[in-house]
Amino acid sequence: MFITFEGGEGAGKTTQINILKKYLEDQGLEVIITREPGGVTSAENIRAVIFDNEIDPITETMLYAAARREHYIKKIKPALDAGKIVICDRFIDSSIVYQGIVRSVGVDLVENINKYVINNIEPDLTIFFDLDPEIGLKRVSLRNEQMNRFDKESLDFHLKVRKGYKLLSKTRNRFVLIDASKSIEEVTKQIINIMKISGVVK
Repeated sequence: MFITFEGGEGAGKTTQINILKKYLEDQGLEVIITREPGGVTSAENIRAVIFDNEIDPITETMLYAAARREHYIKKIKPALDAGKIVICDRFIDSSIVYQGIVRSVGVDLVENINKYVINNIEPDLTIFFDLDPEIGLKRVSLRNEQMNRFDKESLDFHLKVRKGYKLLSKTRNRFVLIDASKSIEEVTKQIINIMKISGVVK
Protein backbone atom coordinates (compact mmCIF):
# COMPACT_ATOMS: atom_id res chain seq x y z
CA MET A 1 0.00 0.00 0.00
CA PHE A 2 1.20 3.48 -0.90
CA ILE A 3 0.34 6.22 1.62
CA THR A 4 1.31 9.87 1.14
CA PHE A 5 1.26 12.77 3.57
CA GLU A 6 0.59 16.23 2.15
CA GLY A 7 0.24 19.74 3.54
CA GLY A 8 1.90 23.09 3.99
CA GLU A 9 5.09 23.95 5.83
CA GLY A 10 5.16 23.17 9.55
CA ALA A 11 2.09 20.94 9.48
CA GLY A 12 3.78 18.14 11.43
CA LYS A 13 3.96 15.50 8.70
CA THR A 14 7.44 14.20 9.56
CA THR A 15 6.61 13.68 13.23
CA GLN A 16 3.45 11.75 12.40
CA ILE A 17 5.12 9.65 9.70
CA ASN A 18 7.59 8.33 12.26
CA ILE A 19 4.82 7.63 14.78
CA LEU A 20 2.75 5.84 12.14
CA LYS A 21 5.70 3.71 11.03
CA LYS A 22 6.19 2.39 14.57
CA TYR A 23 2.46 1.82 15.01
CA LEU A 24 2.16 -0.20 11.80
CA GLU A 25 5.31 -2.19 12.56
CA ASP A 26 3.85 -3.04 15.96
CA GLN A 27 0.92 -4.53 14.02
CA GLY A 28 3.38 -6.81 12.21
CA LEU A 29 3.48 -4.86 8.95
CA GLU A 30 6.62 -4.09 6.95
CA VAL A 31 6.96 -0.36 6.39
CA ILE A 32 9.41 2.00 4.74
CA ILE A 33 9.28 5.78 5.04
CA THR A 34 10.67 8.19 2.50
CA ARG A 35 10.34 11.77 1.30
CA GLU A 36 10.17 14.03 -1.73
CA PRO A 37 12.11 15.51 -3.24
CA GLY A 38 14.68 12.91 -2.21
CA GLY A 39 14.51 9.39 -0.89
CA VAL A 40 17.50 8.13 -2.89
CA THR A 41 20.94 9.69 -3.42
CA SER A 42 20.33 10.98 -6.94
CA ALA A 43 17.02 12.58 -5.94
CA GLU A 44 18.55 14.06 -2.78
CA ASN A 45 21.15 15.74 -4.99
CA ILE A 46 18.38 17.25 -7.10
CA ARG A 47 16.66 18.35 -3.86
CA ALA A 48 19.72 20.41 -3.00
CA VAL A 49 19.54 22.18 -6.36
CA ILE A 50 15.83 22.93 -5.88
CA PHE A 51 16.12 24.18 -2.32
CA ASP A 52 19.35 26.14 -2.64
CA ASN A 53 18.62 28.12 -5.81
CA GLU A 54 16.05 30.59 -7.06
CA ILE A 55 14.82 28.96 -10.26
CA ASP A 56 12.18 29.40 -12.94
CA PRO A 57 8.84 27.69 -12.12
CA ILE A 58 9.00 25.39 -15.17
CA THR A 59 12.60 24.47 -14.34
CA GLU A 60 11.44 23.76 -10.79
CA THR A 61 8.65 21.55 -12.13
CA MET A 62 11.02 19.55 -14.30
CA LEU A 63 13.55 19.10 -11.50
CA TYR A 64 10.85 17.78 -9.18
CA ALA A 65 9.75 15.38 -11.90
CA ALA A 66 13.32 14.17 -12.44
CA ALA A 67 13.81 13.61 -8.71
CA ARG A 68 10.46 11.80 -8.54
CA ARG A 69 11.42 9.49 -11.40
CA GLU A 70 14.64 8.47 -9.64
CA HIS A 71 12.80 8.00 -6.35
CA TYR A 72 10.00 5.99 -7.92
CA ILE A 73 12.09 3.53 -9.92
CA LYS A 74 14.79 3.04 -7.28
CA LYS A 75 12.80 2.96 -4.04
CA ILE A 76 9.02 3.26 -4.20
CA LYS A 77 8.24 0.72 -6.92
CA PRO A 78 10.63 -1.98 -5.59
CA ALA A 79 9.16 -1.62 -2.09
CA LEU A 80 5.56 -1.82 -3.34
CA ASP A 81 6.42 -4.81 -5.54
CA ALA A 82 7.83 -6.52 -2.43
CA GLY A 83 4.51 -6.03 -0.63
CA LYS A 84 5.71 -3.35 1.77
CA ILE A 85 3.75 -0.34 2.95
CA VAL A 86 5.37 2.84 1.65
CA ILE A 87 4.74 6.09 3.54
CA CYS A 88 5.99 9.13 1.64
CA ASP A 89 6.27 12.71 2.86
CA ARG A 90 4.93 14.48 -0.25
CA PHE A 91 4.43 13.10 -3.75
CA ILE A 92 2.78 14.21 -7.00
CA ASP A 93 0.11 16.31 -5.24
CA SER A 94 2.79 18.66 -3.92
CA SER A 95 3.88 19.40 -7.49
CA ILE A 96 0.29 19.94 -8.59
CA VAL A 97 -0.30 22.42 -5.76
CA TYR A 98 3.06 24.22 -5.48
CA GLN A 99 4.03 24.36 -9.15
CA GLY A 100 0.76 23.72 -10.99
CA ILE A 101 -1.47 26.03 -8.96
CA VAL A 102 0.63 28.43 -6.88
CA ARG A 103 3.48 28.92 -9.38
CA SER A 104 0.88 29.01 -12.23
CA VAL A 105 2.64 26.39 -14.35
CA GLY A 106 -0.73 24.72 -14.91
CA VAL A 107 -2.29 21.65 -13.32
CA ASP A 108 -2.67 19.78 -16.61
CA LEU A 109 0.98 20.28 -17.56
CA VAL A 110 2.25 19.16 -14.15
CA GLU A 111 -0.06 16.14 -14.12
CA ASN A 112 0.91 15.07 -17.63
CA ILE A 113 4.64 15.31 -16.95
CA ASN A 114 4.38 13.41 -13.68
CA LYS A 115 2.04 10.69 -14.91
CA TYR A 116 4.67 9.85 -17.49
CA VAL A 117 7.61 9.73 -15.09
CA ILE A 118 5.80 7.55 -12.52
CA ASN A 119 3.88 5.35 -14.96
CA ASN A 120 0.48 6.71 -13.86
CA ILE A 121 0.82 5.36 -10.32
CA GLU A 122 -1.26 7.11 -7.66
CA PRO A 123 -1.16 6.78 -3.87
CA ASP A 124 -3.77 4.49 -2.37
CA LEU A 125 -4.35 6.98 0.42
CA THR A 126 -3.35 10.62 0.89
CA ILE A 127 -3.57 12.28 4.30
CA PHE A 128 -3.83 16.05 3.99
CA PHE A 129 -2.64 17.96 7.06
CA ASP A 130 -4.83 21.06 7.05
CA LEU A 131 -3.34 23.92 9.05
CA ASP A 132 -3.51 27.70 9.16
CA PRO A 133 -0.26 28.79 7.46
CA GLU A 134 0.46 31.34 10.17
CA ILE A 135 0.59 28.53 12.74
CA GLY A 136 2.71 26.38 10.42
CA LEU A 137 5.24 29.13 9.75
CA LYS A 138 5.49 29.87 13.47
CA ARG A 139 6.30 26.20 14.07
CA VAL A 140 8.95 26.30 11.34
CA SER A 141 10.60 29.35 12.90
CA LEU A 142 10.92 27.49 16.21
CA ARG A 143 12.73 24.52 14.69
CA ASN A 144 16.44 24.24 15.32
CA GLU A 145 17.24 23.92 11.63
CA GLN A 146 17.92 26.10 8.62
CA MET A 147 14.88 27.41 6.76
CA ASN A 148 14.66 26.59 3.05
CA ARG A 149 13.43 28.99 0.38
CA PHE A 150 9.88 27.58 0.56
CA ASP A 151 9.72 28.26 4.30
CA LYS A 152 10.74 31.86 3.52
CA GLU A 153 7.97 32.48 0.98
CA SER A 154 5.32 35.12 1.80
CA LEU A 155 2.24 34.38 3.86
CA ASP A 156 0.19 34.94 0.70
CA PHE A 157 2.13 32.13 -1.00
CA HIS A 158 1.36 29.74 1.86
CA LEU A 159 -2.30 30.75 1.92
CA LYS A 160 -2.47 29.85 -1.78
CA VAL A 161 -0.85 26.48 -1.00
CA ARG A 162 -3.54 25.70 1.57
CA LYS A 163 -6.28 26.79 -0.83
CA GLY A 164 -4.73 24.64 -3.58
CA TYR A 165 -4.71 21.54 -1.39
CA LYS A 166 -8.31 22.11 -0.37
CA LEU A 167 -9.34 22.40 -4.02
CA LEU A 168 -7.42 19.25 -4.87
CA SER A 169 -8.93 17.31 -1.98
CA LYS A 170 -12.38 17.84 -3.45
CA THR A 171 -11.41 16.07 -6.69
CA ARG A 172 -9.42 13.14 -5.22
CA ASN A 173 -11.35 10.42 -3.42
CA ARG A 174 -8.13 9.14 -1.85
CA PHE A 175 -7.67 12.43 0.06
CA VAL A 176 -8.54 12.44 3.77
CA LEU A 177 -8.33 15.77 5.58
CA ILE A 178 -7.16 15.96 9.18
CA ASP A 179 -7.00 18.90 11.55
CA ALA A 180 -3.26 19.45 12.01
CA SER A 181 -3.76 22.24 14.56
CA LYS A 182 -4.43 19.67 17.28
CA SER A 183 -1.83 18.24 19.66
CA ILE A 184 0.56 15.51 18.45
CA GLU A 185 -1.46 12.92 20.36
CA GLU A 186 -4.77 14.07 18.89
CA VAL A 187 -3.39 14.12 15.34
CA THR A 188 -2.02 10.61 15.86
CA LYS A 189 -5.49 9.43 16.93
CA GLN A 190 -6.97 10.89 13.76
CA ILE A 191 -4.41 9.06 11.61
CA ILE A 192 -4.80 5.71 13.37
CA ASN A 193 -8.55 6.00 12.92
CA ILE A 194 -7.98 6.57 9.19
CA MET A 195 -5.77 3.46 9.08
CA LYS A 196 -8.60 1.42 10.59
CA ILE A 197 -11.32 2.87 8.37
CA SER A 198 -9.14 2.33 5.27
CA GLY A 199 -8.47 -1.28 6.22
CA VAL A 200 -4.72 -0.84 6.60
CA VAL A 201 -5.07 -2.36 10.08
CA LYS A 202 -7.94 -4.19 11.72
